[in-house]
Amino acid sequence: MASVLDALWEDRDVRFDITVQQMKTRPGEVLIDCLDSIEDTKGNNGDRGRLLVTNLRIIWHSLALPRVNLSVGYNTIINITTRTANSKLRGQTEALYILTKSNNTRFEFIFTNVVPGSPRLFTSVIAVHRAYETSKMYRDLKLRAALIQNKQLRLLPREQVYDKINGVWNLSSDQGNLGTFFITNVRIVWHANMNESFNVSIPYLQIWSIRIRDSKFGLALVIESSRQSGGYVLGFKIDPVEKLQDALKEINSLHKVYSANPIFGVDYEMEEKPQPLEELTVEQPPDDVEIEPDEQTDAFTAYFADGNKVKFQYIYNN
Repeated sequence: MASVLDALWEDRDVRFDITVQQMKTRPGEVLIDCLDSIEDTKGNNGDRGRLLVTNLRIIWHSLALPRVNLSVGYNTIINITTRTANSKLRGQTEALYILTKSNNTRFEFIFTNVVPGSPRLFTSVIAVHRAYETSKMYRDLKLRAALIQNKQLRLLPREQVYDKINGVWNLSSDQGNLGTFFITNVRIVWHANMNESFNVSIPYLQIWSIRIRDSKFGLALVIESSRQSGGYVLGFKIDPVEKLQDALKEINSLHKVYSANPIFGVDYEMEEKPQPLEELTVEQPPDDVEIEPDEQTDAFTAYFADGNKVKFQYIYNN
């Protein structure tokens, strides 16, 4: 079993000049808004473009040359604000400033709505990013969180409990802790019976492997989390063995379903539904112009928030 996170870069990276395939929505990614008259004032001032807002990232591409584009994952965003900027298309006007950090490099993006008097650029991006920030329970491994109320799991929107297993030992200490196991369509949750605040929530998104292994307590269910979540190795004792095997089978089945269509928890809808992203991205025909490596570097440095003092470490995507 491999973590869904292995293939998920959309919300955790800043990328430039991505391919048409990379611009398409991945499983679980939803296009929320599309704005057609947006200028990338920091890197492509004077170039009218399209801004796509999904539940994982924002994508900007030039309307004249779609291969000139960028993708900003919400998990990289440090701050979003509005400031005055100088646009070649609008002059001095209010713009959306986004400060990010990716691969230890800070980038700054400035987007200006070419259409006067429309606040939609600000409301869409800020609201969707807020929805992303407030739904991390779907995506992040959590320890000692407020998970249990009146001995029941506090369900997330769209979450369903498929199984509740009593008498499950957490093997994190020498003597073990007796508790309760919840298996849902989004995550696995365990809490101690004597102290409900001693708990762990493991989204399927963060599971690297899950298997039955031998331990000093006998056969145990061992869950290894992704490196991004801390690389935890968690052991749980479930008796009898048949019950342990059934739990593993059920978790593997739910993990497979989740992997095919992940629930990221970012729920936000516009009154007007945008077209599917596939209909908005146009395959760029090959041309005879060769882009020199130095020009690529110049395009990236245009977005540096810390000037040339920061060493740029970035994998260019052809």
